[in-house]
Amino acid sequence: MAFLHGVEVIELDGGPRPIRNVASSVIGLVGTAKKGPTNVPTLVSGSRKQAIAKFGISDGTSTIPDALDAIFDQVGTAVVVINVQPKTAVAAKTYKLSNGVVELDDGYVSGLVVTDGGTPATTYVQGKDYLITSSATGPNGKDKLARIEGGAITSATASLSLAYDKASDTAANSTQVISTSNPDGGIPALLGAESTVHVTPRLLIAPGFTHTKAVTDALISVANRLRAIVIADGPGDTDAKAISYRSNFDSARLYLVDPGVKVFDSVKNINVNQPASARVAGIIAKSDNERGFWWSPSNRPMLGISGTSRPIDFALDDKLARANQLNEKDVATVIHQNGYRLWGNRSCSADKKWAFISVRRTADLINDALLRAHLWAVDRNITKTYIEDVTEGVNAYLRSLKNIGAIINGNCWADPDLNTPDQITQGKIYFDFDFTPPYPAEHITFRSSLVNDYLEEIFS
Repeated sequence: MAFLHGVEVIELDGGPRPIRNVASSVIGLVGTAKKGPTNVPTLVSGSRKQAIAKFGISDGTSTIPDALDAIFDQVGTAVVVINVQPKTAVAAKTYKLSNGVVELDDGYVSGLVVTDGGTPATTYVQGKDYLITSSATGPNGKDKLARIEGGAITSATASLSLAYDKASDTAANSTQVISTSNPDGGIPALLGAESTVHVTPRLLIAPGFTHTKAVTDALISVANRLRAIVIADGPGDTDAKAISYRSNFDSARLYLVDPGVKVFDSVKNINVNQPASARVAGIIAKSDNERGFWWSPSNRPMLGISGTSRPIDFALDDKLARANQLNEKDVATVIHQNGYRLWGNRSCSADKKWAFISVRRTADLINDALLRAHLWAVDRNITKTYIEDVTEGVNAYLRSLKNIGAIINGNCWADPDLNTPDQITQGKIYFDFDFTPPYPAEHITFRSSLVNDYLEEIFS
């Protein structure tokens, strides 16, 4: 040690680290919209205005605008959107400005290339030389190009060559949603959300497509990697078909909802049927924000609907009610009891250890919080102090979860039977932890007895 006549401070980098819960209410939405980028994660930060700016308004065919509206009826939360709307390339065409403005043949165009049509061509820059304003208020709306004064387009009556992509007239199908031909698009694009928009979706939906088994299977595959759950729509036809569809799956990450819901369409002035999954995702996100990820989403109000797509009868003590029969077969539904509300606690797992969707989510989010909190512990020397620091940090986190009611209790320890000298010399260290989650009160029984014991109180 170097000579010092004085005082010094040496900062020690030991001790347990605090562990934070991870975000649980980010929704991953796969669907279609005529506006917006395709097959890349796009973040909508809980704002209807931002949703419309990025993906347009409801047009009767696109699924993303309706789904975002349904989510925001329940709560303002972050949504990672994957737009799989097929695009069609439109060949270059000459347009002539009138007073510096021209209307295009299509609405919600993308990939726009504007030139003067010369050889060689001069390419103009959006935002510097011209602006695009969308007047697309429906499926037949058109975009407009407006010249910017002072830009490179010098004449208000100039002829311009425009080429662009537009939404295809062919609707997207399950192939585009699954993205079998593009491993980085469609549902798999959700895996790239953390690296591009810096959030991880935990509630995965694809309204209008998850009544197809292949789509639901693809979402479950991604959910396994993200520690997420899938909210899928059933066939929306009959109870028997919903129960039959449920029999196709064995996953603790699947929460199946049937039937769909009725929503008032202010343009058509009628009620229209919509999938329920987007609203269910919004309900779960709201429950997470208000109560915590360890709560079941069941028995929470569903806002913005005027009914269900088929009648679902319900009474709290009626075992033969349609709602109860669906719940018994692991199908959540929507009931009318002091307003419309989500009804159902169960996942589609055959393993009853994971019967409740809230238990699966509690385990996922605790596991992920511990994983993300221990980057600091990788590549450090394995010492007695190191083991104490890790176990104490985890136990402090488990105590904090107990204090807020997220678990009943839990404990972390380093098992000496696993941590043998042979393993440690290979750089391997094992920490075990356990916990007990809270369980929802799904079945409440009051035992009633008629007795004469209290008659003597008449004369007392």
